[in-house]
Amino acid sequence: MAEMKRTHSGTEDVPSSPKQAKEGVADKRHIAALILARGGSKGIPLKNIKMLAGVPLIGWVLRAAVDSAVFDSVWVSTDHDEIEKVAKAWGAKVHRRSPEVSRDSSSSLEAIQEFVKLNPEVDVICNIQATSPCLHPFHVKEAVEMITLKGFDSVFSVARRHHFRWQEVKKGSGKMTKALNLDPAHRPRRQDWDGELCENGSFYFATRDIIENKRALQGGKVAYYEMLPEYSVDIDVDIDWPVAEQRVLRYGYFGRDKPEVVQIFLCNVSGCLTDGQIFMSLSGEEMVSVNTRDITGIRMLKKEGVEVVLLTTSEDSTTKTLFDKLALKIGCQVKQTRLELVGEVKKILKERGLDWRQVAYMGNDEPDVECLNLAGLSAVPRDAPVVAVNAAKYTCRNTGGKGAVREFTEHILLLKKKAMSQMEQDRIKRTSDF
Repeated sequence: MAEMKRTHSGTEDVPSSPKQAKEGVADKRHIAALILARGGSKGIPLKNIKMLAGVPLIGWVLRAAVDSAVFDSVWVSTDHDEIEKVAKAWGAKVHRRSPEVSRDSSSSLEAIQEFVKLNPEVDVICNIQATSPCLHPFHVKEAVEMITLKGFDSVFSVARRHHFRWQEVKKGSGKMTKALNLDPAHRPRRQDWDGELCENGSFYFATRDIIENKRALQGGKVAYYEMLPEYSVDIDVDIDWPVAEQRVLRYGYFGRDKPEVVQIFLCNVSGCLTDGQIFMSLSGEEMVSVNTRDITGIRMLKKEGVEVVLLTTSEDSTTKTLFDKLALKIGCQVKQTRLELVGEVKKILKERGLDWRQVAYMGNDEPDVECLNLAGLSAVPRDAPVVAVNAAKYTCRNTGGKGAVREFTEHILLLKKKAMSQMEQDRIKRTSDF
């Protein structure tokens, strides 16, 4: 079936715009990414927006699609209000699918056909599966080039498998089988067998003509795009979730900015380092509680050379006094700010000659939203309101004052380690090229 294949080593090369991606190419067709995200998942309720490694599941593929910069538009097709909110927060347009294609029995093709019918400007569709969180921009960029430069009508992603398959033969009450892809008397060694190409469901490119007239996602001049096994992750049932979380932390796409550029960690104390409560003694003394795990997390950042600044507002005079004392012990600064946080943070960055890409910011409510959006890395505790969750790049499992800061600091350090490892691999590759 396939007429060509591609396997990529994993180096990101993201164009800055769709125009750059198609530069010098006469192909002017409108290429749209479409993620199907129905609200009625039976296996895992609202699976598409459930948090995976601190990010809504659908956020992983939306970030890759948007950052690839090869799509003229990025869409989410959904029937659910909460999924719509998350999709817009991650930069997608929303197509509200009709009840007719939102049933349990509805096929993906039916939902795509409806979208194509209602969006006549779209010439090529890339159906990206929301449950494939290890998708990277380079995957779709290279697949787009197979459409625009090589002239294929449809391209779909596959992974190479080395599985011996057997078919169940139901005869009588006994369990009988027959081999499908091997001779049991001459079992090949893995290194002597190319394996088989299996659809991994990450994406399907198809022209409007294929979808409308052939009523399929594969047809015309067909090609497959081979993804390395580590990127071929699919989530279907609950048991897949912890495995996928570990894979995405190692092989997922975390955005254009390299995490090792983080130079400063800014944390809004109230609701992040504390649970937002103030305790009062009979004598009128005010007290707050701090989790020792969070303090350890701050010390871990300090050890890695990351400056830590704790933020309190002018309304938190008690908190400011208490954290001034704590800051002396752990070697960080406490900055009292006004409610207009972004202006205060800009002053801090200007004083240090830093920009937002070098910031890891943790907040927990509406005043933090602009900082959460601007920071290279940002997080909120699990109990933060929706307005803050939608602005953050990471949502903690833990609540404020209960280990959320420690969790985010570990995430920062994990990304730094991942980036340093990639830099070392790139260095070795560059050295070996000479």
